Amino acid sequence: MRILYHHRIRSKDGQYVHLEELTKALQDLGHEIVLVGPAAIEREEFGAEAGIVAFLKRRLPQQLYEFLEFSHSLWAYRRLRAAIRRYKPDCIYERCNLFQVAGVWAKRLYALPMLLEVNAPLLEERQKYSGLSLVSLARWSQNYVWKAPDYLLPVTDVLAGYLRRAGVPNSKIVVIPNGVNLTRFEKAVDRQEAKQRLNLGGRLVLGFTGFVREWHALERLIDFIAHSSDAARAHLLLVGDGPARKALEDYARALGVEASMTITGVVPRDEVARYISAFDVALQPAVVPYASPLKLFEYMVLGCAIVAPATPNLCEILVDNQNALLFEPENPDSFSQVLERVCSDPPLRERIGQGAARTILERGLTWENNAKRVISLFESLGVGKNDARQLGIS
Repeated sequence: MRILYHHRIRSKDGQYVHLEELTKALQDLGHEIVLVGPAAIEREEFGAEAGIVAFLKRRLPQQLYEFLEFSHSLWAYRRLRAAIRRYKPDCIYERCNLFQVAGVWAKRLYALPMLLEVNAPLLEERQKYSGLSLVSLARWSQNYVWKAPDYLLPVTDVLAGYLRRAGVPNSKIVVIPNGVNLTRFEKAVDRQEAKQRLNLGGRLVLGFTGFVREWHALERLIDFIAHSSDAARAHLLLVGDGPARKALEDYARALGVEASMTITGVVPRDEVARYISAFDVALQPAVVPYASPLKLFEYMVLGCAIVAPATPNLCEILVDNQNALLFEPENPDSFSQVLERVCSDPPLRERIGQGAARTILERGLTWENNAKRVISLFESLGVGKNDARQLGIS
């Protein structure tokens, strides 16, 4: 099967991980990927900002920037038409983005089956976190794109609810959560060995991976270490970087626990497993209510004892006291109570960690299985029976 994968990702972060892992899994299954998107992303370092896009977003009036976003669809449409004429794909797989309508135009012009991966309700997300000027145009484009594909693939059922409320039939919605690449994490080392390599032998390591942002609520971990009865042994290991880093470092210094916190900066993806392997407790202090956090599956496959909020999206994967310990997100004391419990009980950590690793295998939460589900959906649409390359697309 030849799949045209269309995206508008310009920064190498979690979005890029999803793209790379899924396309690699599809290729490993023997399918061909035609990638159409910003070529500059391949030149970026992992964790890099979105280059000229980030510059324009900072400097241009918001309304003008959003108009340019929408206008980009004209350029993208030309690239899609050229790719379809040259490679004659069997189908289109697109990662949804706000103001991006070119994929739908291409689908309709060439009558190609199309799957749309949906990772967030982008209109609502942009309104809440960064502001949105052309709201009516954004709402029209989002609804237009959501209603056109043959199937939509939200990463959580909570997110699927946004699609249903927008009028997308439930029969067109298939929830596919994020996953993990087992091969990338099979070289993980023993926990004690991993700690020794990081000069954390004998410490109780509380770990977090990802881009450090304000909404992650990581200051609660610093509070916990500062006031924990086991503060002398606890160490906070943050694997990543981000805009909240300096504020966290300043806060730890103000509480006198800076020696009990390490922030690694951006770590190459192939090195992440050896850091997570050192975690006694893996932390998800806060979460966007519709997300499927990539870090969660990495924690699970490495058998970490996970502490996370009992939000509906996470409860689609996690079960309290089986593969995680969940706290009440609205109760300010619940987080520290749960964390204190898991820190003081090594057998509990072992049992929860084993349950997490078992869940990955029992539920098939891998990129390989996600790729198989994508192929199965395309096959249900007749891809492979009437090969587009035999139809003389021109």
